[in-house]
Amino acid sequence: MRILHVISTFPPAYAFGGPPKVAFDVCKELAKRGHYVEVYTTNAYDQRKNFKPLKKELIVFNVKVTYFSNFLRINNLYVAPEMIIKLWETIKHFDIVHAHFGRQPYDTFFSLKKNALYAPYVLQAHGALPHIGRMGRAKLFYDKLFGWSTIKNASKVIALSNVEAEQYKRMGVPEEKIAIIPNGIDLSEYAELPPKGSFKKKFNIPEDRKIILYLGRIHKIKGIDFLIKAYSHLKNKINFKDVVLVIAGPDDGYLSEIKHLAQASSVSNSILFVGPLYGEDKLAAYVDSEVYVLPSRYEAFPMTILEAYACGKPIVASKVGGLKDLVKDGETGLLFDPGNVKQLAKSIFNLLNGNDVAKEMGLKGKNFVRENFTIEKVVKRLEKVYEEAVLR
Repeated sequence: MRILHVISTFPPAYAFGGPPKVAFDVCKELAKRGHYVEVYTTNAYDQRKNFKPLKKELIVFNVKVTYFSNFLRINNLYVAPEMIIKLWETIKHFDIVHAHFGRQPYDTFFSLKKNALYAPYVLQAHGALPHIGRMGRAKLFYDKLFGWSTIKNASKVIALSNVEAEQYKRMGVPEEKIAIIPNGIDLSEYAELPPKGSFKKKFNIPEDRKIILYLGRIHKIKGIDFLIKAYSHLKNKINFKDVVLVIAGPDDGYLSEIKHLAQASSVSNSILFVGPLYGEDKLAAYVDSEVYVLPSRYEAFPMTILEAYACGKPIVASKVGGLKDLVKDGETGLLFDPGNVKQLAKSIFNLLNGNDVAKEMGLKGKNFVRENFTIEKVVKRLEKVYEEAVLR
C-alpha cells in the first residue's frame, strides 16, 4: 500500500510533544511491514523557530520525509503554501492519506468534498478536538469554517480513547466511521536503560534524594501549578524533606508563571527546571525518578505515560480524559481529582514512603504497556483501518 502522512510537525521537532513522535514511530513500523510511506510536514522546530533540514527530502528508516518551509508562523499556525500545492499534485499517487488534524492550512485541502479528492483519507486529531485553552474561541471559529467538514469528509477517524470517540460523535461523525486505536510505543528503545544514578549525577542531585518527575510541555493545560502547590504541601505541611521536584520540557508559554509560583510557594530552591530532555537524558530522568506525575487539566492519550511505564515507574495522574483509561487506579498508579492539591500531595506521598507499592505498580505498568500498547500491535490495527477506508 502507498501511504502518505500529512502532519504539521515531525522529528526533529520533538518539542511539540507526542504527535510528531507517534507519527514517526507509526511510519517506521508501516515501512518495516512492507508499505511505501511518505510524510509531508513543515520545518517547524519548536514553539519559536524553524530549522533548515540537510535536504528538503530525506529517507529515514525507509520513510521518505519532505520538509516544506514555513512561509509564515502565527502562534501555532504553520503556513507552508508549497505543501498544499504538492498535495494537489501528488495525492492521486497514494492509496490512502493519513491526515493528522491540527487546524492547519493543509486541513483546508481536506475540507473539500471527499469526492473531489483522488485518494481516501483517515483523520487523527491527537486530542485536539475540544475548544479549550487560550485559543478556544479561535479553534471554534476555524472549525465552523473548515474543521468540521475536514473531519466529516474523512473515510475513517481515529480516536485515542473512548473519551475522544464521544467527542467525534458530538461533532456528528457516525459511530461506524470511528476507530479507537491508542498510541503505541517502540519498546526496543527501552531495552537498555541508562544506569541508575546517571541523571542525579549529571544534575548534581544528592544520591539520597528522591525524585518526583514531570516531563512534558510547559503549558497551563498540563496542571504544573497543581504539582508545585502539592510539592509545597508535601514539604511544608507533611514535612517530607528529602525529595526533589524535576520539571522537564520545552516552554510553551507558561514557564515564567510557574517559576513565580515556585518562589511564592517557598519551594523554588528544591525544584529543578532542566528544560527539554531527549534520548538518553530523558530515559535517565525516568530511571532515577520514584514517580512520574501528570496533573493535567485535560489529556487525550499522553505518550509520557507509556514511556514511564516502559521504564517501570508508577504514575500519579489527574482523573481526566484518556488518563482515566490509561492509568489503572490502584494497580499501575494513582488517580486524583483534577485540581485537588491535597489529594495529589497525599498520592505522591503514598508512593514515596518506602513501601513496595510503588515498585509493584511500576512492574504492573511495564506489563500493561507490553500487552496493550506496543507499536507493532497498534500499527496492525491501523492497517485494517486503512484497508476499510480504501474499500469504502
